[in-house]
Amino acid sequence: MTAGDAVSEPNGRNNREFSVQDLNRWLADHAQGVAPITTVTKFAGGQSNPTYRVDTEGATAYVLRRKPFGELLPSAHAIEREYRLIDALHPTGFPVPRPLALCEDNKVIGAAFYLMEMVEGRTFWDGTLPEIACSDRRPLYEAMIDALAVLHSTDHVAIGLEDFAAPGNYFARQVGRWTKQYRAAQTDDIPEVERLIEWLPRSLPAQGRTSIIHGDYRIDNLIYASDSPRIAAVLDWELATIGDPLADFAYLAMNWIMPCDGRSGLLGVDCENGGLPTLDDAVARYCTVTDREGLPDLHWYFAYNLFRLVGIVQGIKRRVEAGNASSDRADAAVAGLMPLAKAAWSEARKAGATE
Repeated sequence: MTAGDAVSEPNGRNNREFSVQDLNRWLADHAQGVAPITTVTKFAGGQSNPTYRVDTEGATAYVLRRKPFGELLPSAHAIEREYRLIDALHPTGFPVPRPLALCEDNKVIGAAFYLMEMVEGRTFWDGTLPEIACSDRRPLYEAMIDALAVLHSTDHVAIGLEDFAAPGNYFARQVGRWTKQYRAAQTDDIPEVERLIEWLPRSLPAQGRTSIIHGDYRIDNLIYASDSPRIAAVLDWELATIGDPLADFAYLAMNWIMPCDGRSGLLGVDCENGGLPTLDDAVARYCTVTDREGLPDLHWYFAYNLFRLVGIVQGIKRRVEAGNASSDRADAAVAGLMPLAKAAWSEARKAGATE
């Protein structure tokens, strides 16, 4: 949409709009050096927080992320936390876009939002990397694992994030949080989820290390340099917090147990002949770069992360029913709710849960 137009959701579900003119007026006062906006284009995806490319008269492009319009679940869509985190990480040299301005006033465009630089590069949506030569695939995965290790070694206290999360056992906090999120968005009675809600708090692992964790670390949330396996930017920090880094790595490791459906899942893929690391390879590299002798059994961590995904997808389902979903892919995500719940309980059974 051009300056002077109102930007609206393209999927027809959400007829709310925001004014580019109002956005320009706010940016003129709060984002020094940003030229007036000429066009705004919504990116595909972004089921949680709608995200837009913003082009300006100065030929510089930026990215705007905002909360969805309408009624939101408690503590969801926390772009203020996201902005604070990338603002703290950027000066360290960790690859995040440079943050420019945060607006918490809903009256400007109808929802809180922030503006950041646009990082150019390559995004890979399919974890099998079909567009990449077989010999060049493994370095992309190694760079992904190495960047996660750098994040987990960053001193969050030194960069001002000491109070970024509540104290105590990370998994206890998270299981409690996602149980509340699930209950707040619940539309169906799913027996497997009820069993998980009862079992997870009784089987919490001890927390060894504490670090910044991304919360949604996978290949399609990364931008790679155009001419090398270097990661130019890590995106989508909405779920970031301070906690046990094993939760983050286990979430990445789930790629190897998730269906190969054109996204990040690699289940059933012949990794060795396809130029990709196996799960054992990924674990070994992460342990090497984080100075660990090994990892505990990952089935509990898989069950937890799948339970968390159930909570996220249940929230999407609630927004679909309310007409407030922000992506055309929302229906496909909602269709995966029951398979995720069953997979989570299957991993729980492998970790020792009983009926």
